[in-house]
Amino acid sequence: MNLLSHLRDIWNVSCIEFRRIFSDGGVVLLFCIATLLYPFIFGAVYSGEMVRNLPIAVVDESHCEESQRFIRKLDATPEMNVCYDCNTLQEAQTLMRMRKINGIVYFPADYGNRLAHLETARASLFCDMSSFLYYRSVLSGASAVLLDEIQHIETDRFGRTGITGENAEQLVEPIPYDDVKLYISNGGFGSFLIPALLILVLHQTLFLGMGILYGTSREQNLSVESIPIHLRGRSVFRVVIGRALTYFAIYVPMTAIVLLLFPRLFQLPHIGNISSLVLFLIPFLLATIFFCMTICNFVRARDTGVVVCIFFSVILVFLSGAVWPQAAMPKFWLYFSYIFPSTHGIQGFIRINSMGADLSQVKFEYLMLWAQAGVYFVTATSIFRTLCRHKSVKGSDIHADGLNPEA
Repeated sequence: MNLLSHLRDIWNVSCIEFRRIFSDGGVVLLFCIATLLYPFIFGAVYSGEMVRNLPIAVVDESHCEESQRFIRKLDATPEMNVCYDCNTLQEAQTLMRMRKINGIVYFPADYGNRLAHLETARASLFCDMSSFLYYRSVLSGASAVLLDEIQHIETDRFGRTGITGENAEQLVEPIPYDDVKLYISNGGFGSFLIPALLILVLHQTLFLGMGILYGTSREQNLSVESIPIHLRGRSVFRVVIGRALTYFAIYVPMTAIVLLLFPRLFQLPHIGNISSLVLFLIPFLLATIFFCMTICNFVRARDTGVVVCIFFSVILVFLSGAVWPQAAMPKFWLYFSYIFPSTHGIQGFIRINSMGADLSQVKFEYLMLWAQAGVYFVTATSIFRTLCRHKSVKGSDIHADGLNPEA
């Protein structure tokens, strides 16, 4: 009978929380619309995966056959498009400053002569560093052409000495190799970044929606009044569980759509086992919910949660280890990142979904999320119990003053 009473209280709290959520249009917008809209926008923006056909300029002072062949190969790459043939390096630099090109390839006057005399020739590449993607595309395209040109030049030199055919190929490339990109076959930026952003969207929209909900309650002095009186003491854990189940019920379908449907919709890596992914996401959602409940209990105004969320969003991206590797982080920031469920959620999700890992291979992240769920459940319960006691004492003082006719 006691168990039925507990379950009934949890159900009543959950129903109250559902009414609070769906009576606030802003919270509904964040929980149901923004959670689905953000991943769609990210997928659409990064659908190209790679930056292609970047305009570049060439400065060929040698006008030799080798430099012209190099330029034709540059123009044939998918990354670059030779749009300007400048007479001087200063002319090309002017185009760079005017943002008309993203790279410059310079061949000095002695380029052809040095190759003809079997000497080392030099060509210079100038990359636009205003964007990492510009730099990456120009450098990767030019590097591929350079390797191919080196093989062509060495094969030609061996041919002059009478070494041709297979013998020349073995000397030019004694150890053949294949460039195989693991997990992200196309090397695209979207496949690298979007999986991390999907987890962060779930984390931040949940925090932002709860921050608005709790802030509104504090502004209207309804943070405790909406809870039955008999649950404001030692039974406050039922309130925390009831509210957590409400958020969990809302975010289970949101999570399924965002993390299971969107990677397939936008052809992102999705080679992980579904059962492993589902088992991993359960503690992630619980840890995120209890973390948000802990922090949002300190939110006193509706717009405070928005400010906090905006402040931490970019920080969480860098702390996650998706943009900058965790192994290269200072120890302080690495341990600081363990405070947030998004850190372990992003690391585990990428390894399972994009790299095909199972739960045993993300054991650290999996256990850390369960540990966070337990710790933040305790902190959320303790803070909410303190708030209830403070409200009760304050209400008693007001009532006592009301009995005093002098008051």
